[in-house]
Amino acid sequence: MRPKLLLHTCCASCSIYVLDQLAHEYDLTIFFYDPNIHPRKEYNLRRDEMKNYAKKIGLKFEEGEYNSSEWFKKTKGLENEPERGRRCDACFDLRLSKTATKAKAEGYDTFATVLSISPHKDYAKISMIGQSLANQLGIEFLDRDWKKKDGFKISSKMSKEEGFYRQDYCGCVYSKRN
Repeated sequence: MRPKLLLHTCCASCSIYVLDQLAHEYDLTIFFYDPNIHPRKEYNLRRDEMKNYAKKIGLKFEEGEYNSSEWFKKTKGLENEPERGRRCDACFDLRLSKTATKAKAEGYDTFATVLSISPHKDYAKISMIGQSLANQLGIEFLDRDWKKKDGFKISSKMSKEEGFYRQDYCGCVYSKRN
């Protein structure tokens, strides 16, 4: 029996390579929890594409609550932080905390995220947050820098072949304005 993994995803284009890598090792469930994504139309576009792809490849898909007010509260005072700054740390913490808590409560063996596939995201910070949550909650964090070994490049190629939408900002209103 394969170990159960709850995988936080943000969009299909970032997830395709990671899913391909993990589907052989784990009983995967995709967890789309991204209250940072604005506007709601953008959120729906990314969610629906991820959900449709999960169905196509036969994986379970679960959606977390879209509670943007919780995200704004968590990032209050960090509006002018640059990409890869403290606002991103707070955003990672919110999304990974929700993923880890859900994984622990529902009996998963481990949790992970696709966020480290992006060259715009700080892997060391994602790793630190994930490991901290794993230690606090007593659940394994699958700690991988997915952009290594050309992961981002491969993901981009796979996404293009699949015809996925490729956004030009991480999702939050502050990254969109920049």
